[in-house]
Amino acid sequence: MKALVRLNLALQGGGSHGALTWGVLDALLEDGQWAFEGISGTSAGAMNAVAVAHGFAQAAQQHHDPLDAHAAGCALARETLTRLWEGVGTLGSLMWGAPLAAANPFFGMMSQWLSPYQTNPLDINPLRSLLEREVDFELLCKARSVPSATLPKVFVCATNVRTGRGEIFSGPRLSADAVMASACLPLLFKAVEIEGERYWDGGYSGNPALHPLIYQTDTSDILLVQINPIEHHALPESVPEIMERMNEVTFNASLLAELRAIEFVRRLLAEGKLDERRYKSVRMHRIDGGAVLAPFGSDSKTRADLSFVRKLFALGREQGAQWLAAHRNAVGVRPTIHIADNA
Repeated sequence: MKALVRLNLALQGGGSHGALTWGVLDALLEDGQWAFEGISGTSAGAMNAVAVAHGFAQAAQQHHDPLDAHAAGCALARETLTRLWEGVGTLGSLMWGAPLAAANPFFGMMSQWLSPYQTNPLDINPLRSLLEREVDFELLCKARSVPSATLPKVFVCATNVRTGRGEIFSGPRLSADAVMASACLPLLFKAVEIEGERYWDGGYSGNPALHPLIYQTDTSDILLVQINPIEHHALPESVPEIMERMNEVTFNASLLAELRAIEFVRRLLAEGKLDERRYKSVRMHRIDGGAVLAPFGSDSKTRADLSFVRKLFALGREQGAQWLAAHRNAVGVRPTIHIADNA
């Protein structure tokens, strides 16, 4: 078996488009070369992150040898991801709430004026039950208390409604509530309350957050799986198109700011203006799913039927395989994206 290569993962959110990330992760896990020290995820990216960690937590319980635990973790993580996303596909149009508007024009019309506190007073969200069934958060918490070279640290970002700031949930604070908060679109679901504070979707403040991977892990390589396009060449003209582009810009803003900061630090380190013992030179890599997903249109983020989810999975597998073929040997050596051109 080849030596494991350390790699951090940064997983964007984007509704059911997160199934493309499932495909990418499946390709990486099947490859088996990668040791994920940290995984930062937002919204659907947070779901993917905890599913991967769940598989490795199971393996850590079953195997004491690190290589055996890693191999088993890859297999179990793939199984957890598959069950989670197949469950999403089974839930279908009930998954993200927004498809209800398409199925029921009256609901869609009323949602323009009524908040989820009025349209969904019981805060019904079938995703929570699915998530709690497939991911054992108690196991994740227990596993983190036992040192393991194979268990990833998971960082989930949600936006504090009161302060407007992003908050990272990790370690003992990682819970189903935290993941649901990270995926809480405020016009569809009530704010999620955690420890007396209320939270909305993490995309407003970190999609995904990179700083936990920089400051709370030793690994210098970060693979960003991006499913929200940065550039949009066609001019949005209809109201839905304008709203979608506004969301894309908003949900990418914090990520672009962090990418600029990474590039700035790298440049200062290269010029000898910063102490290498205190600052990490981060090597960024990216799988850009934006171009792949563009033909499906923005409405497809709320489409969650099984055939569509599986199609995105297959596309993600292709993207993952292409990245492995092109950039595998660059990890640990050099970045493979020029941040200045993308931020």
